[in-house]
Order: sequence, then C-alpha cells, then structure tokens
Amino acid sequence: MSEFSLIAVIRERCAVAREDVRLGIGDDAALLVVPAGHQLVVSTDTLVAGVHFPASATAGDIGWKSLAVNLSDLAAMGATPAWATLALTLPKPDRRWIEEFSDGFAALAREFKLALVGGDTTQGPLSMTVTVHGFVPDGAALLRSGARVGDGIFVTGSLGDAAGGLRRLQVSDDEKSVASTSHSSEFLLQRLHRPPPRIAQGLQLRGRARSCIDVSDGLVADLGHICDASGVGAEINVDELPSSAALLATFDRDERRSLQLGGGDDYELCFTAPSSDASLVLGDLARSGCAATRIGRIVEGSGVHVVDGEGHPVAVPQKGFEHFRA
Repeated sequence: MSEFSLIAVIRERCAVAREDVRLGIGDDAALLVVPAGHQLVVSTDTLVAGVHFPASATAGDIGWKSLAVNLSDLAAMGATPAWATLALTLPKPDRRWIEEFSDGFAALAREFKLALVGGDTTQGPLSMTVTVHGFVPDGAALLRSGARVGDGIFVTGSLGDAAGGLRRLQVSDDEKSVASTSHSSEFLLQRLHRPPPRIAQGLQLRGRARSCIDVSDGLVADLGHICDASGVGAEINVDELPSSAALLATFDRDERRSLQLGGGDDYELCFTAPSSDASLVLGDLARSGCAATRIGRIVEGSGVHVVDGEGHPVAVPQKGFEHFRA
C-alpha cells in the first residue's frame, strides 16, 4: 500500500463537507474561512502506542480516541468544532487497520460535522497527532483563569471510569478475557477507549461558568491548573465525587477514590460557577444530556485540598499523569 493510496483511504472514509472549507485534502495546505465575529480555537494532542492506548485497543477505538481527546479541549473552551488535521505515523501501511482507524475517527467527526482538512503520513512507531480547530464568539471562550473565591466546583458525568478500565486491563495478561468478564468491565473499557467529548455541555457553560478545564490527567491535577491560573485554592469533598454503577461494582472505596482523584482519561469537564447559579446551571446541563455534580468550592489560598464528608483531610495517593515525572 503506497503512501498516496493510504491518504486516499483516509480522505474517502473521513469525508465531511463544510462550506467554510474552500480547499481541503489534496494540496500543499488547506484554505479555511473563520466566520465574522468569532475567534479561532486550536488544540493539538499526540497519542503514542503504549502510553495513551494499550496494545489491545482496536484501530477503530484508536481513531475515535485520537479525535475525542482534542474535541474535549474544544469543549473545555466552549468552542464549536469545525476542522481537524491528522499526522499519522505507522510501522507499516496496513489497509485494514487504516480503514478501521478512519471509520472510528469519522464516526466522531460526523457527529460534530467536523471536516478533516489535511495532515501527514510517515513510517515509524505507531502514533498520531491531531490538531482541531473550532469557533467561539469574540470574548466568550471559557478559560482556566476566572475562578473566584466562593464559586462552586462542578464536574460533568462520572469520574474514574477510564482509569478503572485501564486498571482492569492491567490485572491480567489476558486482556480480552478481562474485558469480557462482566458488564461493568465492558462499560469501564468503553469509557477508556471511546470517551464522549462534552461539546454540548461546554456550549451550555458559555457565559455561565467562570472557569473550565477538561479532566485528562486526573481531577486533582487538572483542578490544580485552574487554581494556579486563577490565584485561588480549591476544596473538594471526595464523598461527593460522581461514581458510575460500574465503578461502584468493581472497586472498593479506597481504590475508587484513587481512581477518581488521580486517574486520567475521563475527559469530563471540571468547572466553577457562582454558587447562586448552581441550580440553574445543573438543571440546564441535565437537560443537555449529561448531568453535572457539585463537588466542592473555591477558597482563598492555593492548591487543591481534599476532604471527606466529615471534613477530615484525605490523602491523594496519585496526583495525576505526567509525561516527564521526576
């Protein structure tokens, strides 16, 4: 399979037509039109085999996730997705793998009417870099830097599921056997391999949330970024963290806390909003198809402090994922 036939497969299977794409795949660069009165929001993520997805992940799941993690960044900014580029590095040009990868990528791209407008292909260890572009009205982007003392802290969906799915894979050499042992394990693995970007919820939060971030490296680590950018501290109640039925059925309390506080790959939104607006914001998010939960409050000081329901400090055994941990 030649490089150009590989590109043709990706182009055909990922085709999404948009009027703002004047020239897409096939030339030296794309020609794109940003609508008047909007800012362009751009985010890039690289996924590497054995780091961001396990060896057992299917090509379709990898294609989905490679786009999903980027769309989650747009969601955290309150942006509407528009375009993407894909740089794909492959050990060999396997046509079936490319088709399945493209179908996974395209399934999510079509859901959000996102057009693949360019990229690159090369030979080497399996990895993919996706850059997404979205639009947000001038001055309306959600940032990390707007949290204020007294704000409530909220998260969408449930926490710890993806890390729980990874933990299930790691407890056995026979990953396929582990994945099929129960409905709970299947759910957790689905959350690991195909996280749903919270685009609709990010749009709901425009003009409502004071700060926002997606939970990619772990709740404590990512909420810590909001604290650093806003010059505030945070206090969260570990007993208020939203748990799926699958996570509750699979792990005991201490394991669950560790996964929810320090596990990554949930791609839920963590945001702050005035406490007086909590009921209205929570109601609107529930109607958007993904409920949110209040888990704490913004306080004076710095850093993230975790307590239980009785106010006792809770140690955080895992602070979050870092590529270059000392």
